[in-house]
Amino acid sequence: MFKFFDAYSIRARLFPAIIAAAPALAALALLISWKTLQLSNLVASLGALVLLYAIADIARSRGRTIEPKLFERQGGIPSITLFRRNDPTIDAGSKDRYREFLAGKLTIQAPTPEEERANQGAADAFYAQCGVWLRQNTRDTQRFSILFGENVTYGFRRNLLGVKRLALCLNITVVAVCAFILWRLSWDITAPLGNNITLVLLVAAAHAAYMLVAVNEKSVQDAARTYGRELILSCEALLEQPKGAVG
Repeated sequence: MFKFFDAYSIRARLFPAIIAAAPALAALALLISWKTLQLSNLVASLGALVLLYAIADIARSRGRTIEPKLFERQGGIPSITLFRRNDPTIDAGSKDRYREFLAGKLTIQAPTPEEERANQGAADAFYAQCGVWLRQNTRDTQRFSILFGENVTYGFRRNLLGVKRLALCLNITVVAVCAFILWRLSWDITAPLGNNITLVLLVAAAHAAYMLVAVNEKSVQDAARTYGRELILSCEALLEQPKGAVG
């Protein structure tokens, strides 16, 4: 359970949950009186925590579910496609050094240019093994802080995209509840509760605009490519280590 509070979980799982639930959290904060500690306050606080935990778990699950489809539409896993010889993102000379280094660590033969042209699938299998090895050997978040940051950015965008529909449904529900309360107040937005409802509706409008405009497949794919590139480039730091320092 304490893993939920590590740096990655907070930034890549909890933050998407907070954004997804923003209108609901605003409604709990503004529509319930917090002047005195009452049962309703305790219930609202516990409800908010449970809601955030549930959405964070859903975000992680949904993010992993949509990931294969995103990679398929992107042409493959970036840490594999960027390693291919026909991809110019990373210069050919550097990738040749990385292949030689990783082939030694994996104790298998790296594909030659001719072999890769003849069988890209077999070459991709080698690059997939390289990716697994690199992820296992770059877990030091202080030494590979840039890589960790890009991984967090990718996880955040992927998980937020995963709960996009849920977030918009919550948004609509909160707006409907606020509209009902305003109707009971005879649409008097100048009343104290009416002012708070107006603030909740403003939060809901900004939230909907952000989810509809900023949360999309392209932003996730861009983050995935940036992380994949940084993962491959982490070979530079690993190459500088004394022999035997990395398993």
